Amino acid sequence: MVCEKAPAKINLSLDVLYRRDDGYHEVEMVMQTVDLADRVYLEEAEDLQLSCTHPKLPTDERNLALRAAKLLQQETGCNRGASIHLDKRIPLSAGLAGGSSDAAAVLRGLNRLWGLGLTKDALAELGAKLGSDVPFCVYGGTALAQGRGERITILPSCPPAWVILVHPPIPVSTAAVYGRLRLDEVTEHPKTAQMVAAIREKDLGGISQRLGNVLETVTFDLYPEVRRLKARMLQFGALGALMSGSGPTVFGLVDRQSKAERIHHAFRGFVREVYLTRVCGLNDDIVGKRREPHGCDRPHGRERFR
Repeated sequence: MVCEKAPAKINLSLDVLYRRDDGYHEVEMVMQTVDLADRVYLEEAEDLQLSCTHPKLPTDERNLALRAAKLLQQETGCNRGASIHLDKRIPLSAGLAGGSSDAAAVLRGLNRLWGLGLTKDALAELGAKLGSDVPFCVYGGTALAQGRGERITILPSCPPAWVILVHPPIPVSTAAVYGRLRLDEVTEHPKTAQMVAAIREKDLGGISQRLGNVLETVTFDLYPEVRRLKARMLQFGALGALMSGSGPTVFGLVDRQSKAERIHHAFRGFVREVYLTRVCGLNDDIVGKRREPHGCDRPHGRERFR
């Protein structure tokens, strides 16, 4: 059996430059994996089959993970099968790329299970056929994503930071958010180059000050409660706060564990799904502490940065 971790991602910056002739948007994003992760288990089978711990997640071809397996078969001519099991820990439809990360983990895991010998670059190229976030998820860590998300530049790891993720029960459609985006009305764009510089300098304060996401202009108008969550994150003491992707998840960056735990506890009073996690790099063990939704904590020990 092969096990692959599929970490969630946050957007430290997300800029949309223009709408392309092919219907996609040209984007420029700084993306970061965190150690809240799904687990993907793969073992040999006669055909391709998918199971999942989340009852609301489809296990047919609507699931990106199964489509990733079939794409890998088609592109390599491999006729072997696999049983794929998803242990879901990332919330659904949250702006955290859970589905894309599962698909990327399937590509990596089947590459190992079937002994295909493909490089990560080759897997990322395949992933681009599945979705814009999949290429980044193949690599993980910290990266600049350009084009429609498929052009990846690996960046140095972010400095250590705690991340509080707050996921309100709001059904946000990524397609609807992009469809409502009016770039001619956007008055301030993220300063991507400055964000990259702050990452290279290991400057958590600079990173926190340069967080930016143009999609907030749309999602905040549709769902004012997301705006209020971001404001509360800052009021509670986060160094910086931002909506991830098209939302609705809001995250805060914190430099000290004690402060992160206080903020986490404050949100637990009125939001069910709150997670305390950390940024993780390419070589980090991305299995970290998962804070369960309110009322169902699991036992855990204190964590320290390595």
